[in-house]
Amino acid sequence: DNPKTIRTVTYRELRELTYMGAKVFHHDAISPVSKKGIPIHILNTCDLKDLGTKIVLKNDVEGNPDIITGIAGKKGFMVIALEKDQMNYQVGFVRKILTILETNNISFEHMPTGVDTLSIIIESAQFKEGILKKIVEEIKAKCTPENIEVLPDMAMIAIVGREMANTPGVASKVFTSLANASINVRMINQGSSEISIIVGVEDKDCEESIRAIYNAFVK
Repeated sequence: DNPKTIRTVTYRELRELTYMGAKVFHHDAISPVSKKGIPIHILNTCDLKDLGTKIVLKNDVEGNPDIITGIAGKKGFMVIALEKDQMNYQVGFVRKILTILETNNISFEHMPTGVDTLSIIIESAQFKEGILKKIVEEIKAKCTPENIEVLPDMAMIAIVGREMANTPGVASKVFTSLANASINVRMINQGSSEISIIVGVEDKDCEESIRAIYNAFVK
């Protein structure tokens, strides 16, 4: 209720948010002007005094008082979770899995790994009848994992912001807000750019997760 207006957002942040469920813009509509570095100013025709939102290049962004820029969520993901002893020593292990996905015309969203574990997050809509079972069987045959499990009904929540990398305690604040709302976190992923933190929760907890994180950061 009563969401705060995003005053300034970079093209890069916008791409993260629209990809993860914020349907205000379509990438093909934004791409021509973003490549030229042309700023966009969105105004409210119902409130002419409102400052609106500016979409700019990173270099054009002036001081931003907010730690995060926005939060977006998307349902309908599935996780293929594998366990294999000393997986990190096996040259080409991940390549075998990616080849299996490519052969079956399946793209993946994220691939968090541990020493002996690997999770592949895939949009559930890609799995036509029989494809998931076929992929699992191929992974068993070519990669011989000790255990493989399919976890359905996962939602992905993206917390996006250009100031997150320079602000201590952002991740702690995210997970504390989810814990206080009794929401179980199934997956965590933070890109090397540190512009976003991706959290996986159950589909049923998607909206409540967004509200909990929003209330923790936006006053």
